[in-house]
Amino acid sequence: MKIQDVKDILAGNPTKEQLAELRQDERAGVQKLLAAYEKKLEKEKAERERFANMLNYENEYLSLPGITHIVGVDEAGRGPLAGPLVIAGVILPENVFIAGLNDSKKLSEAKREALYPEILEKAEAVLVNVVSISNIDKENIYRATQEGMEQILRQIRIRPQVALVDAMHPQVEGIETVPIIHGDALSASIAAASVVAKVTRDRLMLELDRVYPQYGLGKNKGYGSQLHMEAIRQFGATKIHRRSYEPIRSMDLAPAEERDNYLFEPENGKADAGLAALIEDLEK
Repeated sequence: MKIQDVKDILAGNPTKEQLAELRQDERAGVQKLLAAYEKKLEKEKAERERFANMLNYENEYLSLPGITHIVGVDEAGRGPLAGPLVIAGVILPENVFIAGLNDSKKLSEAKREALYPEILEKAEAVLVNVVSISNIDKENIYRATQEGMEQILRQIRIRPQVALVDAMHPQVEGIETVPIIHGDALSASIAAASVVAKVTRDRLMLELDRVYPQYGLGKNKGYGSQLHMEAIRQFGATKIHRRSYEPIRSMDLAPAEERDNYLFEPENGKADAGLAALIEDLEK
């Protein structure tokens, strides 16, 4: 058997007999390939065990009478000076497995982008809420986040009985809310929502960077980086800057244009026409 034949066997699904035969092969190259294969299996087993632990909350509630669907809810963009807040709700099927899924803050941009289509493919329902600047400024970011999450719970396509939420307390009649501190690292459903929210917001900020290039939004995502703060001092604030956040608040600007939140169901590989219209409106 040639080394390439060994590689081909291990790249597929080798049988017990094939593995036993390879273990008897004394060639160093074969043993090296076999060791790498077994290490890969151990890594995959550890990942499945880690992910199984992230389903503990979901499995606990799904074991209760009358509980058939659980939604995870999380947000991205509570702290930035500019750009919308984005909230996502995700309902995952029972016994789902998404390798590498974790709190979006613990993942690289490349990993989040890789997970995003898999989440959309495997989820039973996904709903995104782009919370407007005017609604953020109307009361405060906490209340805007809570109201945006309540919209998700009321309008997601499949009615859940339980909502797992990262340290927030949205209230919708008929849905039990379970706030979990650091929930995006402890619950697969919340982690999936955190990835969808983060990817959506980052993509929006890249588009807004094209509209307002001097603020560095593509890199700072609306947070108060040195470049961003200097641009505000030099050019002033834009319609996407939050009037309730300093230093914009002290500029005594007119309120941001009043807008409703925008909710949509993302589709893998398809641009949303409503989001495109929002960006086009900003360009005007």
